Amino acid sequence: QVQLVESGGGLVQAGGSLRLSCAASGRTFSTLSMGWFRQAPGKERDFVAAISWNVGSTDYADSVKGRFTISRDNAKKMVYLQMNSLKPEDTAVYYCAARSGGRNRSQHEYAYWGQGTQVTVSS
Repeated sequence: QVQLVESGGGLVQAGGSLRLSCAASGRTFSTLSMGWFRQAPGKERDFVAAISWNVGSTDYADSVKGRFTISRDNAKKMVYLQMNSLKPEDTAVYYCAARSGGRNRSQHEYAYWGQGTQVTVSS
């Protein structure tokens, strides 16, 4: 089993930055690929970014590429999402997720989820 706890959400003005953190516990973190997803009110949960377990390769949704950076610290069992140049359309609940195997864009491929953290970007 894997437990995930997100933190770092909040209210920020457009153009600002936030760093989300996800703390993992349970099975060996270094063997898990990690992803960030987000869900805005009335919309489906969408892929944001992912990082693989082995070589740390990353993938980003087009909407965040160049603004967001995903990273991980295996020693601390942490994954981060640095969000810069935030826009009102980035407002959503952000979820951390984990899976065995390679990184993946599909939420259905992730077995473990955190409870989410709210990010609100004001214009």
